[in-house]
Amino acid sequence: MSETQTHHHLPGAHIADPAPLGLAGFALTTFVLSMVNSNIIPDTLVGGALGAALAYGGIAQFAAGLWEFAKGNTFGATAFCSYGGFWISFWWLAEKDLANLGPDGYKVVGAYLLGWTIFTAYMTVAAMRVNLAVLAVFVLLTITFLVLTIGWFDKVSSGWIHFGGYLGILTAIAAWYASFAGVTAFTWKRQVFPVYPRE
Repeated sequence: MSETQTHHHLPGAHIADPAPLGLAGFALTTFVLSMVNSNIIPDTLVGGALGAALAYGGIAQFAAGLWEFAKGNTFGATAFCSYGGFWISFWWLAEKDLANLGPDGYKVVGAYLLGWTIFTAYMTVAAMRVNLAVLAVFVLLTITFLVLTIGWFDKVSSGWIHFGGYLGILTAIAAWYASFAGVTAFTWKRQVFPVYPRE
């Protein structure tokens, strides 16, 4: 058997790194919604976040996850497909009138956010083996989801939700940085902005 036949190629080596796209889609959508949650932008304008939630945070990020599957990256695939699904489901949820669920309708959102808090927490454990830039995103996101969960279970406490909004803005900035570092590493052919990979 020749050396060419025995050489093992990495899966999806011909595919560009989809992580910067996934991180950018997540960052921008999180930023826009968090501007609303923090009350920097009035919550009556939350509809302005829905287009980004469906198209960029949802569809584009989900596509990045599928490309991560092709590259053999279980962590990236699970993260991007999951959070792409989160944004698509958020878009669907926000399109519904929660008031129709009755006076306890807020509990549905609280349970929804609690589930995402749990998922993000265990993904944070896995992110410890990626790099510090990605780990920062997951640590901040876990705290953000937790604070928003408390806010919704506390009968939609504006104080908790506003605090979660500010944490969400920090999460978006961290995700943008990780995306920026990935894009510039490709275009400059070297790691210009550090991500501190884990050994």
